[in-house]
Amino acid sequence: MKKYRLLSWNVNGIRAGARKGLVAWLRAEAPDVLCLQETKAMPSQLDAGLLAVPGYGAEFCWAERKGYSGVGTYSRSQPGKVERGIGVPGFDREGRVLIHHYPEFVLFNVYFPNGTSGPERLKYKLRFYDAFLKVLGRYRKKGKKRLVVCGDVNTAHREIDLARPRENAKSSGFLPEERAWIDRLLAAGFIDTFRHFEPGPDHYTWWDIQSRARERNVGWRIDYFFVSEALEKNLKAAAIHDAVMGSDHCPIELVLGF
Repeated sequence: MKKYRLLSWNVNGIRAGARKGLVAWLRAEAPDVLCLQETKAMPSQLDAGLLAVPGYGAEFCWAERKGYSGVGTYSRSQPGKVERGIGVPGFDREGRVLIHHYPEFVLFNVYFPNGTSGPERLKYKLRFYDAFLKVLGRYRKKGKKRLVVCGDVNTAHREIDLARPRENAKSSGFLPEERAWIDRLLAAGFIDTFRHFEPGPDHYTWWDIQSRARERNVGWRIDYFFVSEALEKNLKAAAIHDAVMGSDHCPIELVLGF
């Protein structure tokens, strides 16, 4: 059996992550694929240690605005094709999507917008959600049935997915319309892989730094691996690595077997 071990992590700045040991961590973990979000850098701003990690190819998608957004994917095997963006300039200028085509599946590395900075950004986030769901639909119509979506979705799905649901009922990241999009994604035939294996509470991927919430595990589960139902039989494991420091998020993991 061939296994793919996939990791995803919002690093809150790839250059800051590098100073905190990101490359050493990657080499020690040795996943088949590492997807990073909120890289906050253009490739021209990265040193050789980040551009050429031994054993990995690296691809990046970056925002027009410096120091903002961005995603990066490190892969042991060469994908058949790499795509940047979803074909919508209003979204693609923020550098939020990398798509890798492997023989066994298509992998979407996505940094979904945050809606906390005001009504206009919330509307932008919801428009992005709708556009991305349509992209997944187009891939499936083309016969691409085995899809993997990972990244920082910036929304906790259910009350079990954040420590204080009542206090945050009117906060972006837990609004009914945001949560409803995840319902739509699952109804469209996708699986929340962590919940496939772990139904219990107190599992989070993001903690507020200013309030030192991580020390008290007052967090949110807003980072996900979703897979299309065609990959359900290939699911082998999913995990949250909440002991890994270096960002206000922690890495998440998915293992697929073929």
